[in-house]
Amino acid sequence: MKTDSKIYIAGHRGLVGSAIFNDLRKKGYSNLITRTRQELDLTDAKAVSCFFENERPECVFLAAARVGGIIANNIYRADAIYQNTMIQTNVIHASYLHKVKKLMFFGSTCIYPKDSPQPIKEEYLLTDTLEYTNEPYAITKIAGIKMCESYNLQYGTNFISVMPTNLYGPKDNFDLEKSHVLPALIRKMHLGKALENNDWEAIADDLNKRPIEGVDGSQGKKEIIKILHKYGVRRAKDSDMQLGGGVESDTSVAIEIWGSGKPLREFLWSEEMADACVFLMERYDFQDIVELQEKMNGFIKEVRNTHINIGTGREISIAHLAEIVKVIVKYKGKLFFDTSKPDGAFRKLTDVSRLKALGWKYDIELDEGVYRLYMWYKSSVYNSTSIKL
Repeated sequence: MKTDSKIYIAGHRGLVGSAIFNDLRKKGYSNLITRTRQELDLTDAKAVSCFFENERPECVFLAAARVGGIIANNIYRADAIYQNTMIQTNVIHASYLHKVKKLMFFGSTCIYPKDSPQPIKEEYLLTDTLEYTNEPYAITKIAGIKMCESYNLQYGTNFISVMPTNLYGPKDNFDLEKSHVLPALIRKMHLGKALENNDWEAIADDLNKRPIEGVDGSQGKKEIIKILHKYGVRRAKDSDMQLGGGVESDTSVAIEIWGSGKPLREFLWSEEMADACVFLMERYDFQDIVELQEKMNGFIKEVRNTHINIGTGREISIAHLAEIVKVIVKYKGKLFFDTSKPDGAFRKLTDVSRLKALGWKYDIELDEGVYRLYMWYKSSVYNSTSIKL
């Protein structure tokens, strides 16, 4: 991949794609192609084929996907499997037909078995049962890995796959129904802090930027309290949903967190993920990864599981993460864990030996990253016009 290569970033507005786009720009890549969802529907095979025919990209970063947290993945199961299968099938096949020199496919660590040995090596793929709540999404990502491998083996393409761990960073999804755990914690505690301070201007700013079920800062306090309560940001006196009158008299606030807080998760700053991906695209081809497998594991009879984990190799409990967010946001209220809600897989720590062997390691620790993300979130909120209540 050269700085003047024509590079298509599919999904350039999302957390992953925007980080890739910005990293390429920063490193001097000048011929970048993007399309919004409105400009190009990646689930439409004909539209995708026409795009590749007209643009003729040399390299592709396939970061486009329908993504969500544990709630969204469990509720919108059909959408997850249909849309993601269509997106990746169309882009990968078009890349083959139009002779793309190199493609990177992005998966997720949810591809691994629910009770996988820890830390998770790439070869643990398809060795046991998947976590139920995100099984449809995981199956699509597994199909993408196998599609890239199969095209490489049958057609001699140069398609590589990476499996980033839990990512967080600029342009993260803070929708409380669909977000992952870290942005959800940041937003809930930001709103919780505003609620305990009776800072209705801050609450209005937040809801104007990102309405919750259509509720924005122009709604009355009673409606706002009600929607916040639904999504786990609650005044103690309102816990019984008696929302009439006196809403400013009691500033005691509690934040609900799904599950027990005991599961362990690994987190990587999205800009570092992008750096790792561009590093791999610049230096390594599919055959290099096959040779690395043989070097690390001995003779390989069958070529499989050629994807590369991208992560830190470090993990933290959800409860501990929540405490870090609480300190950084300066929320003073309580946290409570709803154990009636699912925890998901207990551990999902990646083994990053393969990535380290190729010469890349992360730098940004979690507390610094959470601080950066909260600063980004606040700047994104307060750039909107506030409406005082």
